[in-house]
Amino acid sequence: MRDASGDLRDGLKQLGAVVERTRVTASGHPTDDLVVANLALVGYHVSEVMTRVPPTVTRDELASAGSLALVLAARAYDQSTGVPFARYAALRIRGALLDELRSMDWATRGARHRARELAATNDRLTGALGRAPSRQELAQALGTDVTAVDQARQDADRRVLSIDATVNPVADLLSDDSPGPEEALLISERMRYLRAGVETLPDRLRQVVEELFFHDRPVAELAAEMGVTQSRISQLRTEALGLLRDGLNASLDPDLVTTGQRPQGVAERRRETYFAAVAARAATSANRAAMTEAASVPTPRRGADSGRAVGAPSRLTSA
Repeated sequence: MRDASGDLRDGLKQLGAVVERTRVTASGHPTDDLVVANLALVGYHVSEVMTRVPPTVTRDELASAGSLALVLAARAYDQSTGVPFARYAALRIRGALLDELRSMDWATRGARHRARELAATNDRLTGALGRAPSRQELAQALGTDVTAVDQARQDADRRVLSIDATVNPVADLLSDDSPGPEEALLISERMRYLRAGVETLPDRLRQVVEELFFHDRPVAELAAEMGVTQSRISQLRTEALGLLRDGLNASLDPDLVTTGQRPQGVAERRRETYFAAVAARAATSANRAAMTEAASVPTPRRGADSGRAVGAPSRLTSA
């Protein structure tokens, strides 16, 4: 981590470059003399603030606000008050930097207060319980509901960034994770075979898969309903998943299909029958989808006057 002196040197160097570009020089006017003589204050306070703000805040924005505050302080300074200008200007610069940070923040003070209160409560409960508190425990400690806790967390995590920023542009950080056309086609094909594989499973295996994975039924509840033990439900689940895996691989990746211990046995013939049934059901589903898509495409409608010659000369009659 950089120390404060390193940040101060960087801030002064950058501010010196800005001063050189704009050719700020003392003109003999008291206001100009005060500004030029105290430019280092801006760099110092900007460097101090930069250590406590997210990396999305740029130094240039804060330096601009601080420089403007320095100019306004020089214009408003009254030497007769006896207050040193450096102290007066420092107050104006810090206030301007805080105002600039608030203007960058989308959230209201109330949202930030709720986020800080949630963070403090979370730390307190973590220390008391020895673990991270649940949403219900946080809501009870705050005297609110779970929805308010979720909203406070969202407010604390949300950030507003500029996609056109010149420093750390968001465009370079964004990535499109959505599947491309080829990947989407492969996923659709595998989903079609998976659906066909589940529908083709023997009744008992299909019931276990649908209840456990589609309806999130507890194993104990399903075992009681089917009149078997929980370990038997686990065995049926393992058997169904293995059959599903081989059913998909038989059509999509044949090299991955496991071979039984008795290739000519009854169990292997049943597996082969299942593989063929899955492939047939998937092909039927694909054909049905293709026909539905073709039927949804509008066909060109022949106009009422389509047979009439376009641009045919009209018959003119003279009086």
